[in-house]
Amino acid sequence: MPLNRRTFLERSAAAGAGVAIAGGAVAPAAAAEPEGGHGHGRPPKRYAFTVMGTTDLHGNVFNWDYFTDREFDDRAHNDVGLAKISTLVNRVREEKGRRNTLLIDAGDTIQGTQLSYYYAKVDPITAERGPVHPMAQAMNAIGYDAAALGNHEFNYGIPVLRKFEEQCDFPLLGANALDARTLCPAFAPYSMHRLRTPYGRDVRVAVLGLTNPGIAIWDRQNVSGRMVFPGLEEQAAKWVPRLRSMGADVVVVSAHSGSSGTSSYGDQLPYIENAAGLVAEQVPGIDAILVGHAHTEIAEYFVTNKETGQRVVLSEPLKWGQRLTLFDFDLVWERGRWSVEKVAAQVLNSNTVAEDEEITRLLGDEHKKVVAYVNQVIGTSTATMSTADAPWKDEPIIDLINVVQAETVKAALAGGQWAALPVLSQASCFSRTAAIPAGEVTIRDAAGLYPFENTLEARLVTGMQLKEYLEFSARYYVQTPVGAPVDTSRLTNADGIPDYNYDAVSGVSYEIDIARPAGSRIVNLSFEGRAIDPAARFVLAVNNYRASGGGNFPHIARAQQLWANSEEIRNTIISWVQAKGTVDPASFASVSWKLTREGTPVF
Repeated sequence: MPLNRRTFLERSAAAGAGVAIAGGAVAPAAAAEPEGGHGHGRPPKRYAFTVMGTTDLHGNVFNWDYFTDREFDDRAHNDVGLAKISTLVNRVREEKGRRNTLLIDAGDTIQGTQLSYYYAKVDPITAERGPVHPMAQAMNAIGYDAAALGNHEFNYGIPVLRKFEEQCDFPLLGANALDARTLCPAFAPYSMHRLRTPYGRDVRVAVLGLTNPGIAIWDRQNVSGRMVFPGLEEQAAKWVPRLRSMGADVVVVSAHSGSSGTSSYGDQLPYIENAAGLVAEQVPGIDAILVGHAHTEIAEYFVTNKETGQRVVLSEPLKWGQRLTLFDFDLVWERGRWSVEKVAAQVLNSNTVAEDEEITRLLGDEHKKVVAYVNQVIGTSTATMSTADAPWKDEPIIDLINVVQAETVKAALAGGQWAALPVLSQASCFSRTAAIPAGEVTIRDAAGLYPFENTLEARLVTGMQLKEYLEFSARYYVQTPVGAPVDTSRLTNADGIPDYNYDAVSGVSYEIDIARPAGSRIVNLSFEGRAIDPAARFVLAVNNYRASGGGNFPHIARAQQLWANSEEIRNTIISWVQAKGTVDPASFASVSWKLTREGTPVF
């Protein structure tokens, strides 16, 4: 499917300067000024409206966990899904008046659950006479007005994304997603919406969509040579003045980018991954930013613009439909135009409401299909394996990932020039609640162990590079002196490092001395009982996220690629279990790494 199958002109007034007008109407060249106002002895005219926002929905429609096959729950008793969000949205619209609200999203919509996976891979929306994506069906029914592109929108390739875009009744926005050849926007940069007021002059609200530059790294195989993703600040500075000159009274940015100003890809790109706060600080003319990508909850956060002194409000609702952001705007008519007098933000918790039956009925058949799919038995296991302790112990369930990856790479390299090199493998604990039960093993058990659509690669590394890779990974642990109590609830995730950015490496043995400072923790690193020669060469079986620079681990992104596969690691694990028939941890599990303090094991 060509990149420009749906031309930008479909949602544009002109190429490179698109506008989607709510309801399809074009703004008149002149509008009547409301009667009254300052200077007439009458109170100024005021108007209030609300912009609702979600982000990082990740394929969640129902309050259901397909990996556990039961209703979603966590320690905080959060709920998830668009069916819950729909109930909240309906309540807000009833309270404010539907015409006084907008509903937008900040991206990462079509990846993350087995529901979204099924309609991308098993019964794909791209097939001839294929189905309509459940997320498109739900969001259309709820009545979204616009959504920014997230980085995970690109995981399944451009054709799936374009088909999803075609199925949505609202625009997918990405001002910094550019065609690599023309450098013109590959998606609509913004949408323009008109809200009717009682005073004759409509309020024009522009929504500018910005996505994450990290797409160029994380989904390189899908976008390389086709799209480029410049920085958020640069593109916001280009588009916000245009939106104001086109008559926007209010500018809202929907940004799939956290607010912290950090990046997980280091110097591989000259752009910041989590740039929403910088956009507010550096680009004049923005009233509010719906923040995404970071999977954190920010109810209300103000950033002062350096040039104007204006306070810009930011809000990030919690992922998967756990929260709904409300931006409440108060406008006043003065000097012939509407201006923002006040804006505040809050979040609503979706666990306070029931699911909207309209949404659950609409997608009930799709839900049943996916439940049946994930409960297919693919083999048996001789023992229960769990990730509960995997963040601090070498557990058999992580060894399972590594043995599948290592065997797959060895088979791929057999008979070639790299066949004689030892194969190592990296794996992360993606979920602390994943488990392989004793007895029957289903697709959902294997899928829960590897929830991301990562693929497998083989990279060439030296002993020295491996040591530095492991040191970088070991930053994950909080330094804990000898004799100090070890509390596993506080031992990990130092400096906010997520579980998926801690790698355990199989095929070698090593200790991590958590009493030492980060950077000097790897002790007794050996291969087959001998200390590793810094010049020795190894093959590392590694997922494409890490190989492309995700997490900013040293050396790996620039290491020579020996082999790559387009099959998802999750499906490789499923196929391995099916081929074996029986999973026996005794045949592959080993303790190749452990936490120590001055040589004494922590556990």
